[in-house]
Parts: sequence; structure tokens; C-alpha cells
Amino acid sequence: MAKPTYALGLVAAVAASASFSKTNSNCAYADGPFNFSPFSSSSNASQQPSTTPSHLQSAPSVPPPPTSSTGGAAEPPPPPKVRNDQPRTSAAGFDPEPLERAAKLLDKIAKSSNAKEVIGATVKHEETRQAELKAKAAEYAAMKAQIEADTKKAIYEEQKKLAQFQAQTNSQMARYQDELAKKRMENENRLARERNQEMVKWQEESANRLEQARRQTEAQIQHERRRTAEEQAKLERENFEKKALADAEGRALEAKLTAEIKRDLLLEKAKAEKEKWVSAINTTFDHIGGGLKVILTDQNKLVVAVGGVTALAAGVYTTREGSKVIWSYVDRILGQPSLIRESSKGKYPWSGLFSRSISALSPSGNKGQTQNGKAFGDVVLHPPLQKRIDHLAKATANTKSHQAPFRNMLFYGPPGTGKTMAAREMARKSGLDYALMTGGDVAPLGPRAVTKIHELFDWAKKSRKGLLLFIDEADAFLCERNKTYMSEAQRSALNALLFRTGDQSKDIVLALATNRPGDLDSAVADRIDEVLEFPLPGEEERFKLLKLYLDKYIAQAGSSSKSGWFRNLFKKQPQKIEMKGLTDDMIREAAAKTDGFSGREIAKLMASIQAAVYGSKDCVLDPSLFREVVDYKVAEHQQRRKFAAGDKGSV
Repeated sequence: MAKPTYALGLVAAVAASASFSKTNSNCAYADGPFNFSPFSSSSNASQQPSTTPSHLQSAPSVPPPPTSSTGGAAEPPPPPKVRNDQPRTSAAGFDPEPLERAAKLLDKIAKSSNAKEVIGATVKHEETRQAELKAKAAEYAAMKAQIEADTKKAIYEEQKKLAQFQAQTNSQMARYQDELAKKRMENENRLARERNQEMVKWQEESANRLEQARRQTEAQIQHERRRTAEEQAKLERENFEKKALADAEGRALEAKLTAEIKRDLLLEKAKAEKEKWVSAINTTFDHIGGGLKVILTDQNKLVVAVGGVTALAAGVYTTREGSKVIWSYVDRILGQPSLIRESSKGKYPWSGLFSRSISALSPSGNKGQTQNGKAFGDVVLHPPLQKRIDHLAKATANTKSHQAPFRNMLFYGPPGTGKTMAAREMARKSGLDYALMTGGDVAPLGPRAVTKIHELFDWAKKSRKGLLLFIDEADAFLCERNKTYMSEAQRSALNALLFRTGDQSKDIVLALATNRPGDLDSAVADRIDEVLEFPLPGEEERFKLLKLYLDKYIAQAGSSSKSGWFRNLFKKQPQKIEMKGLTDDMIREAAAKTDGFSGREIAKLMASIQAAVYGSKDCVLDPSLFREVVDYKVAEHQQRRKFAAGDKGSV
């Protein structure tokens, strides 16, 4: 009986469970989307939420019955009416139909002969269902763990991204702060540079204002000096005029008082002189008349007188013409050619023999030659040019000693840059004689130019030392032969020079100087071996030239000349110039101002300063006078350059 009873209870439970599951088939639990049967184990039932139906959970709670104030029990309120939407359920929401079906089913099972097998199958089915539920619970737990792991991983990734974002943000902030600091430093540096530029500009403006004020002050002082000098000269002129007028009036009065006396004395003296000369003339003519009368009356005396006069006239004429012929022959054979303007050789072999002997015996003369040979005298050139000239001088000296042919040279550059002086000093250093001629002397000779050029080269070959022939302004007759304005005589002269210089010479060094080397004939340029350019002196060279000519024209002015004590004995000595406050800085300032000056212009500048000093009252050279003359000459030089530029533009 126990087994049927157990089977009946189990079937009743299954029916109730089916009824309850049908009733609560739409209920969801908070743990997930799974619906579990109420026949689960107790452990599973403890982990699941409440299985109260939603329509029961949502029903309003019934308030507790109120109590009276007297402590007695009040009447309970009427129970609320429950709405029953399902007619087969009771008012409490319970459907008895499943129980009825379960009861019928149990009844059928009890009456059946296979009740035991049905119960066993039901038990196995329940066990299988419990195993499935456990598997689903394990799967749920694994899914929950996976979700937790994914959540942790997502949180870690988000934290990592957040950390990276924070690091990137910090890096960007650092770069931004660096850029801000850099921009701030650049702005500060820019402001500092602007302040420095403004300060420099302000200082320059201040210096310019000071310089302008100083110049204005100096101009005012010079103006006042000139005005004072003009007023002084005007007063002196007025005094001189008044004095001259008074002297003239006195002399006129004195002459007026003595005019009659002098006139009477002169008349008497003239009368006496007249009588004396008349008597002398009468006596002379008487003697001449007597002599002519004697000669004319005596035939022998007349023949002797006429013959003597004729012989005397013939002798004088013959002597004069013969001496001219002899002297021209001697001059042609031994003399210097007429084209030579300057030469270290005398015009004749015996010329300067005594002076050369004295200079050779004098230690001062030898010292001067040594100094000139070492320092190039008054020539100040650029160091590379001077070094090259020294090298050429030594090479020329060695060429002469080794009997090798000389090399011809061309000097070109602006006027006044020392080409002639360099050629002269080069000849002296190399031990050669030198001769100087100008190209402008050839054209006036006309047809005789060819003969004169041949005489010049014949004379040059007679030098035992060798001769440096320097032709200044060579472009005057050595220009291109295809020029239309070139005469036939000039072409012949050019051809003669080309003929004499066709081969390398062992006796003559030909040095040409010109300001326009492009105008030379191509055949002349082909005979040139060395080309030297003489540029305008730089600032350092101008400084040396200013000091050189300052010493020559100012410091040594008024000293005894070297012409000899006998001549100086009867010659008036010039006044010595005194220099006050003139320093090297002032000379350097003048060298900076005289940009574009040649050596000749600097020498003329110092000559002008000397003339200005001699024109002053005390013969003193001070800085103001030095600056005044330098500024005047600089302005004059600039004006000449403007004139030259205007002439070139008009051409």
C-alpha cells in the first residue's frame, strides 16, 4: 500500500506542479531570463527569487484594521472584492482543474496494471530534468563568470585607455606649456631686440645730433673767424688807403713845391748835355770824313779796307755755320735723342761726371741710394703690387748678369697712381739706366718720327748697364692702326717701334704706361710680357702717403736745401712751419675722407695745406686748418668727378 500511496502523492504533486506552472508560466525571475520548475532541489530554490505571481505581487496591500481609541476591537472592514478575469479560477486565483485532472490521472494509474512502470518512467524523467537544470545552472555560472571577466577586462581596458588618454593629455599639456614658454621667450627676445634696436637707433641719432651740433659749432666758429678776418682785412685796407692817400697828398704837395726848381735844373742839365753831344758828334764825323777822304783818294788803302771787311764777314759766317755742323754731328753721335724727357744718363758721356764722382764718394749719397733701393722712395703701392715689382726688379738684375733677354712690361691704371715713379725706382733697383719719353711727342714730329725712333733705340743700345725705356701715355701713338684719324706718319712711327721690338732684346727693357690699355694695337700688346695694374691707393696706402707728404711739405719745409752751402749763403731761407695738435688719428680721418684720391692728388692736397699755412699769419698748422683744407679738397675732388661723369654722359 505504501507504493500506491507514494505514487498517488507523486502524481498529485506532478499535477499540482503542472497546474502551478501553467498559472505562473509568464513569471520572470530577477536572476535572469530562465524559468525554473518548482520541483527543483532545496538548494536551487534557496538561490531563486520569490515565485509569487506578478498579478498577485501587484495587488494592493490591505491595510491593518484600525483600533478604537477605547482599546476595544472595532468592526473589521469589509473584504475588498477581488476581480476574477478567469471564470475557471477561484476568487483567490487558484485553478482546481489541474488537480482534478491529476486526480483522474492517478485514478487511472492506480487502476492500471502498469502503474509501477509509469512511476519509474516519471521518476527517471524527473531525474533527467534535474540534471538538465544543474547543467543549465553550471552554464549560467560559467556565463556569469565570463561576464564578470569580460566586465573586469572592459574595466581594465577602459582604465588603460583612460591612463593613455591622461598621459597623452599630460604630454600635450607639456608640449603646449613648452610652446607657450618658447613663445614667451621669443616674445621676450623680440622685445629685447626691439629695445636694443631702439637704443642703438637712439644712440646713433644722439651721435648724429652731437656730430651735427659739432659741425654747426665749427661752421659758426669758422664763419666768425672768416668774418673777423674780413673785417680786419677791411680795416687794414681802409687804413692803408688812408695812409696811401695822405702820403700821395704829401708827395704831391712836395712835388708841386719842387717842380719849378727841378724843371729849371733839368733844363740847364739838358742844355749842357746837348752841347756836349753835339760837339762829340761833330768831332766824330770830322774824323770819319777825314778817314773816308784819305781812303777814297788812295786806291791801295781802299782795296785793303774792302778786302779786310769782306774777309772778316766771311770768317764770322764760316765759323758760325761750321760750328753748327760740327756740333750737330757730335750731338747726333754722342748726344741724347730729342724724344728723351728724362734720363739717368747725362746728355753727353762727360755730363755729370763730377757730380757722380762726388755722390759716389759721399756716404750720404750711398745711404740715400740704399734707402731708395730698399723702400722705393716716395712710391707707396699696394703690398702685392710692390712685392711683384720687387720680384721683377730682382729678376731684371739677374737677367742682365746672366746675359738673358729682358722682358717688356705694361703699366696701366688711373692717372697719378705712381707708374712713372715705380718704373724709375725699378730701374734703380735693378741697376739699369732709365730714360723717359711721352707718346705725345711723336705725333708732332711728322715724317721725322721714324728717324727719331731709330735714333732713340740706337742711343739706348749704347748703355753698358742696360736701359729701361719708359714710354708714358703710350696710347697716344701706339693705338690701333685701323683708326681713321691716325695719320700715315703715326702709322710709320708705330711700325718702326714694332720693327725694333720684334725680337727679345738684351739691352733694352720696354715699359709702357697708359690709362687706356684697350686702345693699344694688338701687335704692341703681343710684345708685352708682364702686365701690372696700378689701382687707386687704399685707406692704409693713403695714410702712408699723407704722412710721407706731410713730412716732405710741412715738417721739412724751411730746412736748408741740398744745393750746397755756397748757394744757401746768398739765398733767402723759407720760414719753418710749426705743427700743433696734429695726430695720427686726424691723419687717418683724412685718409678715410680722401677715398678715390690718387697719389698725385694727395701730394697736391699737402701742397695746398702748405700754401694755406704760408698764407696764415703765424705760419702754424693746427687741426682746424688741416681739416678745413682737407674738406675743401674733398669737395673739389667730388665736383671734378661730377664734371667728368657729365662729360661722359654727354658724349
